Amino acid sequence: MKKLGLITLITTLSLSLVACMSNDQIERISVKPFGTLNDGRDVQVYTLRNNIGTSIDILDLGGMIISINTTDREGNFADITLGFDNPEQYLTDSPYMGAIIGRYGNRIANGKFSLDGQDYTLAINNDVNALHGGIIGFDKQIWKAVPSSSDTSSSLSLTLISKDGDEGYPGTLTTNVTYTFDDENRLTLDYTATTDQATVLNLTQHAYFNLNGHNAGSILDHEMMLNADHYTPINVALIPTGEIAPVSGTPMDFTSPKAIGRDIAMDHQQLEFGLGYDHNWVLNKSAEGEMTLAASVYSVQTGRTLKAYTTEPGVQFYTGNFLDGSFTGKDNTTYPQRSGFCLETQHFPDSPNQPNFPSTILRPGEQYKTQTIFEFGIK
Repeated sequence: MKKLGLITLITTLSLSLVACMSNDQIERISVKPFGTLNDGRDVQVYTLRNNIGTSIDILDLGGMIISINTTDREGNFADITLGFDNPEQYLTDSPYMGAIIGRYGNRIANGKFSLDGQDYTLAINNDVNALHGGIIGFDKQIWKAVPSSSDTSSSLSLTLISKDGDEGYPGTLTTNVTYTFDDENRLTLDYTATTDQATVLNLTQHAYFNLNGHNAGSILDHEMMLNADHYTPINVALIPTGEIAPVSGTPMDFTSPKAIGRDIAMDHQQLEFGLGYDHNWVLNKSAEGEMTLAASVYSVQTGRTLKAYTTEPGVQFYTGNFLDGSFTGKDNTTYPQRSGFCLETQHFPDSPNQPNFPSTILRPGEQYKTQTIFEFGIK
């Protein structure tokens, strides 16, 4: 414990020195202990700041975004992402709040897929399916964290090595996720990965947002726009059917801004299966890997806005349908159903079993590389 304490002290002093060297004298990044898990692992929280006062807290545990403090139209700060005060809760209570998801974001049907003639069986953790990387996914790992800063931004580079066979996935995978927060109120996520054996990979970020404040209750009054003319319908097990269907004329149409709650209670099979919105939208792109606007969200109540841009082909829009107030979050808050929404930029769910979906295969000698930007503002 003394050794760990010394390392933490040295890291803190180093970060403070780097911050003081920036021209604008902002302490752009700092680190402090967040707590100790029941298995003895120490967890650190890194705070990234910009020159307009916005701050973002990120754990080395799972790369969790645990708080985002931004102003409303009146200049009042509030934390707009759901989370916990205790690190152990991120392992036991959390529905992936704020986590980096891997190896495979979203669901793989029956936890099975075939690759190059080899059948693979994954850890099952969602009824009969594999979800978000399995029982001990990337969200439950301590990542190697390297902070840095410049005159206009701060960055946290997180690295994780996943061994061949982890949760049933083939290949030893080296993953890096770098968070960069700048003075334009943009949080950029750069994902890269390499493997020594053919595997499947689909990384994403699972923050739950509420632009009224993490403890403000329902998000149904938020106005949402999704830049997608099509989506991938699901079956009762929340697995895509393989169809790429138009949103026009359905409650899945967010091509023009509308309140999240406007159509969520409609009598529609897809809303019944998902208990609300829990679907993958196929983003409008003119070229594969193009950086495009995925979603735009506006809180009428506070004036806060959120825009998500990505090179990914899809985004999972999820309205916190499985939140039920059964656990206690930050500031002694209970999170009821639909008290947060997620925008999980991604390749499509169950792609390894869907030949008409964009491929998620990564091979030796290739580099997995995607980027997503969350831009915070006021209207």
